[in-house]
Amino acid sequence: MRYISSPGGITLFTLTCSLLSGVPLASATPVGTAAAAGARPISVRMAESIVARGEGMGLKAGKPKINYEHGTFQSALWNLYTETKNETYLSWIAQGLDRVITADGGVIDDFDLEAYALDDVRVGASMVNLWSVNKVEKYKSAAGVLAAQFKTQPRTKEGAFWHKQVRTQWLDGIYMGYITYALYASTFEPTTTDKVFTDIGKQFSLAWEHCHDAKNGLLRHGWDSSKKMKWADPTTGASPEVWSRGLGWHVMALADFLTPPLVIPSSHATYKILLTQVKAIIPALVANADPKTGAWWLVMSQPGKKGNYIETSGTAMFIYGMLKSVRLGVVDDKDGKIVASAVKAYEYLVRTQLVQGAQLDLKGTVSVGSLKGDGDYAYYIGVETALNDLKGTAPFVMASLEYEKLKK
Repeated sequence: MRYISSPGGITLFTLTCSLLSGVPLASATPVGTAAAAGARPISVRMAESIVARGEGMGLKAGKPKINYEHGTFQSALWNLYTETKNETYLSWIAQGLDRVITADGGVIDDFDLEAYALDDVRVGASMVNLWSVNKVEKYKSAAGVLAAQFKTQPRTKEGAFWHKQVRTQWLDGIYMGYITYALYASTFEPTTTDKVFTDIGKQFSLAWEHCHDAKNGLLRHGWDSSKKMKWADPTTGASPEVWSRGLGWHVMALADFLTPPLVIPSSHATYKILLTQVKAIIPALVANADPKTGAWWLVMSQPGKKGNYIETSGTAMFIYGMLKSVRLGVVDDKDGKIVASAVKAYEYLVRTQLVQGAQLDLKGTVSVGSLKGDGDYAYYIGVETALNDLKGTAPFVMASLEYEKLKK
């Protein structure tokens, strides 16, 4: 198998697409409307734009850096590869990983296992995926370095993995860490798979038990086992608000765990746990969508409140999880309401947040969200939004690909 590894890979790819499709590179897919016949998909164009900007390729400020945002973009590229079999997407994944992996499979950068940051483990899934195609040993070795973190990762007294922050579990960590945990075990340590899947089911169950908000059917951002954080509910330990991107990570993880290549056997107790959650959360997303835009508020527990706004990354994550879950039969949509909700939200993003130019730009992604501080409404709305933030553009590639599959 041949990989394009030169910095000019994007030029080769865009030129090839142009020649094969007959669409000149200067021809723009209409933004805000359905793409014309033969026009190049928005998913492809956004991925190309991200690479052209030098984002998501294993570097931060010009230096190698393990980063969950890069891992998320690599997952988007993997989805494009599995759909198209175009090896350029694999070459881009390899370029990003090769900047943080030594030739013998060591992980460079400032990775510190004992920091126990689940965010840093995200790129491990990309290493396993790439190894599954090319069998290059360094990717297996590097994935093992990251997966080893779960052997000593601190837990709450209930058994939930810490999200670096002492005694707290965040929804973010479910997507950041647990997919690598499961992929590595099922690929390289199959005798441990049943135990790992059971552990993952426990992680999802604890998050649901402590974060589920009966008022809206959604999940709050995280919980504190000790109930000592200033934001912790004195009874449940839950944080006070439903933050859209935090819930978005959870929804994407559910969709990915229940569909290939991470297929947990339907006879396994964890499969039933996750299936129950996704069948509850997706209808709740439909019910909590903004009636006017079809998209979702930054702070979903305070819709329409002063300072709140429709946020791009969480909306893209929900679209991806909803459409993928319906397409692969995980969730029934007999009346079409789930797909209709996701389509309305996607077309809103394309119409209002996607900026057309030489490259595609994406607006409206909140730059960060954390439970290290107050974790209250004022905190979330006080964070600035960013243009072309990978936490928005990468899920947007995934959402776009799912939307495009509807049109085939």
